[in-house]
Amino acid sequence: MPALLRVNPTRMELTRIKRRLVTARRGHKLLKDKRDEMVRQFILLIRENDRLRREVEKELTLALGNFAMARAVTEPELLEEALLCPARSIRVDMGIRSVLSVRVPTLRMNETGQETTLSYGLAETSAQLDGAIESLAELLPKLIHLAEVEKTCDLLADEIERTRRRVNALEYVMIPQFIETIRFITMKLDENERGSLTRLMKVKDMIEQRAGNG
Repeated sequence: MPALLRVNPTRMELTRIKRRLVTARRGHKLLKDKRDEMVRQFILLIRENDRLRREVEKELTLALGNFAMARAVTEPELLEEALLCPARSIRVDMGIRSVLSVRVPTLRMNETGQETTLSYGLAETSAQLDGAIESLAELLPKLIHLAEVEKTCDLLADEIERTRRRVNALEYVMIPQFIETIRFITMKLDENERGSLTRLMKVKDMIEQRAGNG
């Protein structure tokens, strides 16, 4: 049985609790609709995240395999020198967008150079190193997009959990409390009304008896 709210059993309190019940039910519906839509958006993002991660891991495995081959056939000094200068220069611009009132990041790649440029002599390094660097440079936009999607998933998951707790609190605590309190106040008011009616009838009988004896 839900706990009762500590209120005086008056008609004014009954009216106030009924209004709170209407507001709680409306809020419960809105929060449920919000939670359901967030879950739908979350499922779409999770699928996109899974697809991106599979693509990134596949391409990253190939690139790292080429790096391992290049390290095996290249002198360490030459390899270190070849990797000193970046093959691609970018700037990542971060913004904020709203997904159902949840603030999530946006990451946009602002490239200063559109093409991947190898800054070392091709004669001194292996083709595997060239392929690895080019693969990683081409993979960078996907990595940035993956980071954006994963962070959005994390933030949405947190908000879904918070909304779920609010929905449960309204559904299983507040709304039952209001209903039970309304029932209690109504019962008390009915009892008081019956008691008042009984007293009035007794007073009427006493008056009639006195009038008869007089």
